[in-house]
Amino acid sequence: MEIHQFRTLAAPIEGVILKEKKSKFLGYAYPVSDENQIGEFLTRLKQEHEKANHVCYAWQLGTEPTVWRVHDDGEPKNSAGMPIFGQIQAFELTDIFLAVVRYFGGTKLGVGGLISAYGATARQTLEEGEVITITINREVYIEFDYKHVHKVMQLIKRHQIKIRSEENEIRARYALDVPVSRFNKVLQQLRGIPGIRVKLRS
Repeated sequence: MEIHQFRTLAAPIEGVILKEKKSKFLGYAYPVSDENQIGEFLTRLKQEHEKANHVCYAWQLGTEPTVWRVHDDGEPKNSAGMPIFGQIQAFELTDIFLAVVRYFGGTKLGVGGLISAYGATARQTLEEGEVITITINREVYIEFDYKHVHKVMQLIKRHQIKIRSEENEIRARYALDVPVSRFNKVLQQLRGIPGIRVKLRS
């Protein structure tokens, strides 16, 4: 089944604090679109918290398929990254980087305590944010004579298509963002306009 929408954060969330047996856990979450952004946020967190004992995180990108990673940063295996990732799954989010910074307070929590603390910090961090639903689009390029602009604009308005860019020269050239839920219907109707050239992004 093709996915038409996905859920992600509307804006970053920073500095949510949880304290457990003198250890301090700080939660951070960011909407992201690629691994370069994730790397930039991670570098910044490590610089801001250079005295922290651990900067653990999880992230997920995409819809079909998804790509995800977790990192325990020196904590016992699967005691930090996986509990953080579990909250990404629980909130049904993607295109997200979720990190928890830990300052050790001198008392060991044990694996069970770590799983609980990292998971709780991640959950509280996401609870602070606003989740939005984004429609997945496909890019379509069209070229047509100006005498057909009314038909093209009617179709664009009817299907709530976003015009990404336009060039108005001898012939009009538009780059369109077409919702995947209406893609086949829009394509059929576009190709029904006389003299129009339709090109899909490869």
